[in-house]
Amino acid sequence: MLGFSAGGHLAADISTHFERRAYRRVDAADDLSCRPDFAAAIYPGHLWTGQGLALNPKVTVTRATPPTFLLQAEDDRVDGVEQALTYYVALKDAGVPVEMHLYAHGGHAFGLRRTELPITRWPRLVETWLGTLGVIPKRSDARRRLVPIAPRTKRR
Repeated sequence: MLGFSAGGHLAADISTHFERRAYRRVDAADDLSCRPDFAAAIYPGHLWTGQGLALNPKVTVTRATPPTFLLQAEDDRVDGVEQALTYYVALKDAGVPVEMHLYAHGGHAFGLRRTELPITRWPRLVETWLGTLGVIPKRSDARRRLVPIAPRTKRR
C-alpha cells in the first residue's frame, strides 16, 4: 500500500486497523486477511498531535502493523517532518520493521515528478526496500532472471 500526504495517513490508518472490517462478509474473499504486506507513507499527514512526538491516538500501532517505508522532506511546509518522525518512533517502539528517508529539500507534493533534487530518486529506494522484504525480486535476482542477449559480432 502506498499513500501520499493525506493518503499517507490512510496508509498508516489501514495498516493499523486492518482487523476491523467496514462491511459485512459477502463471500469467501472476505475471509482473507485485510492486513497489507507493506505500507509506504510518502510525506504523510495527520499523524502528529502537535505535542512532542505524540502520535495521533486514532493511529494505533502494534507489533502486527506491516513493515513501513517513510519518506519526508524537511522543508515540507504542509505536513512537517514531525508527521513522519512521530510515526517512525511509534513503529520502532512497537517492534515494526521501518525504513525512513529524510531529505533536506523537496517540499510537499513532489510525487513522482523528476527534478534536480535527490529526493526524486525515492522510487528506487522503495523498490530496493520491497526486494529486501521479499515482496518483489531483489534487483540482483531480477537481473539473473533476464534472458541474456547474445554478444554483438564484429562488423567486417
